[in-house]
Amino acid sequence: MQKFLNWLEKVLTPMAKTVGENKYLIAIRDGFLLSTPLLIVGSLFLVLTNFPIPNWNEWMAGFLGENWAVMLNKPATASFDIMTILAVGGIGYSLAKQFKVDAMQAAIISLVSFFIVTPFTTLFTPEGSTEVFEVGSLPLRWMGSSGLFLGMVVALVATRMFVALIPSFVILTFFMVANWVASLTTYGNLQEILFKFLQTPLLSLGNTLGAMIIAYLFLHFFWFFGINGSSVVGAVFNPVLRALSIENLNAFKDGHEIPNIITGQFQDMFATFGGGGSTLSLILIMILVCKSQRVKKLSQLSLVPGIFGINEPIIFGLPIVLNPIILIPFALVPTINIIIAYFCMDLGLVAYTNGIQLPWTTPPIISGFLVSGWQASVLQGLLILLGMAVYYPFIKVLDNQYLKEELEAEESTAEEINFDDFDFDTL
Repeated sequence: MQKFLNWLEKVLTPMAKTVGENKYLIAIRDGFLLSTPLLIVGSLFLVLTNFPIPNWNEWMAGFLGENWAVMLNKPATASFDIMTILAVGGIGYSLAKQFKVDAMQAAIISLVSFFIVTPFTTLFTPEGSTEVFEVGSLPLRWMGSSGLFLGMVVALVATRMFVALIPSFVILTFFMVANWVASLTTYGNLQEILFKFLQTPLLSLGNTLGAMIIAYLFLHFFWFFGINGSSVVGAVFNPVLRALSIENLNAFKDGHEIPNIITGQFQDMFATFGGGGSTLSLILIMILVCKSQRVKKLSQLSLVPGIFGINEPIIFGLPIVLNPIILIPFALVPTINIIIAYFCMDLGLVAYTNGIQLPWTTPPIISGFLVSGWQASVLQGLLILLGMAVYYPFIKVLDNQYLKEELEAEESTAEEINFDDFDFDTL
């Protein structure tokens, strides 16, 4: 195993170093890190408002009042739904600092440029009506993960133009013209163009094992670049899975043979544990084997959200985004989970999912038992352990890299002169 770790480190470390020294990728990484503490706090509140136990809503309503969920959702909404705003400002600020120009001004120009290419409208259908109105607003759809990719591009382009001493007026005019050109298309704006373009390769997917593997490879490829792959892929694939789940549920209620392996429950309960990349396995192996303070502290903070299927702290805090060392297991583990779970059901070792809709925060083991029996719980446990084994060599390489950086930082600090400890009486 040690020889394999050494080989893997030899292969991946230069790649990670190349990525880590790129000014634009550093800026993206730092932009995401800006929002990481807020995502961790928001994740905890998200768990509280979606806690997967019976009568949780009624109990909390009796304790905190009928509007308790609205109140506790505020911190989660305030962090997740403005993720792109924080990232755009952070990316512009970081890139400008690396080029040694006014970082705050670059962050402001990046944000204004992003708002120029973002539609300030939201579609709204009043209760009891079928008429759709276009309401002037700041659409949270594009302020959160859906607008993240365009936000990254805008921040990098705007800041790079700023670095080239192009006046702010010219930069903002450039994005205004780009948005005007986009408005002439059938999509209406740059945000919709990019979002639809990312979905196009997924339109032909069906409900087979091969289709699900392809969908999940796309999903994790998008996450690698900071795009919410679940939203992009799910917009196309989830309606198919939902229909298949309903077929299973109807058969289950009527006492008939359950027809489908691939369903929404199959995806939610067996493909990914802890969120995209099946990062619960990653968090557990981080806790057990990692030594760097950065990884240890992040794993401890991410464990509770991870158990309940929330992994933004790991995605943006480790980070997984633009991290070539973790990309391979990040895409590989869910693919392995899908294949093994599929054939376990196909061979009759585990029952097909019954179509019952569980809260998406239901932890593994419990969720498997509820949708497919005790055999499914056992399968979930084995898949989590297998995922830990797959993640192990890769996270060790990353952990060693971070550990080395921390030791170098300590040595650098030790070499600095501390005038507080200097004894002037000895002079």
